[in-house]
Amino acid sequence: MGQMLAALLLLQKIETKLAHVRGRLRTRERAVKVQQAKIDKLSQQWQELHDRHLAQRVRADELAVMVAERDDQIAKMRLTLNTARTNKDYAAILTQINTFKADNSRIEEDALTGMQRADELKVEADQLTAQIAEQKEMLVSVEQTGQAEITRLGDMLAELQGERDQAASGVPAEALTAFDRIAGNYDGEGMAVIEIQGKKPPFDYTCGGCFMGLNAEHVNALQKFDQVRTCDNCGRILYLDAEADKAKA
Repeated sequence: MGQMLAALLLLQKIETKLAHVRGRLRTRERAVKVQQAKIDKLSQQWQELHDRHLAQRVRADELAVMVAERDDQIAKMRLTLNTARTNKDYAAILTQINTFKADNSRIEEDALTGMQRADELKVEADQLTAQIAEQKEMLVSVEQTGQAEITRLGDMLAELQGERDQAASGVPAEALTAFDRIAGNYDGEGMAVIEIQGKKPPFDYTCGGCFMGLNAEHVNALQKFDQVRTCDNCGRILYLDAEADKAKA
């Protein structure tokens, strides 16, 4: 393997470590957002339950007022029974009283059902309140442990970046540009070894990155020249390992 490809391979080893650390850092930073999202969702559910609970209580109170008003009307109508002049008037007032009583019975039942549902909603809201408190405690823990890990990973990134800068200094500008572009598409893996199958010629060659077949021309060229050659399928920069010395195109 030529000096340039060896320098690129060293760069890739560092770049893959950088990609791994960056991934862990993103996960840590996202953990706080994920935890906060849980709290926000539970808080929204609590608000909906709270609003429904209040609405049920208001409606139940309105029905209770209606019952009280009708009870007053019934009481007044009972007094008018004594002043009814005819049996017809008496029967009409009595029918109205019975109608009001039947309506009141239905309204009281609706009010009771509403109060029961309001109580159920309050219990559900209280349960969510407890869950929110637990999730907030977890958020504090995630923030504390996460910040320590973020600081540690940040230090690792800075150290690896220094190693990368040093390794990159040994790579020609054109080759480095090509590597950076390709590595950006594959989480730091901008290179792929040429895998050789077979014990004797003709050998079969595949890309170690995408596992697609390769033309023997790539092997011939890399055995003679220290140059950038890319896979026809995935575009990774190809290289030969020590075992490739036995390969004959």
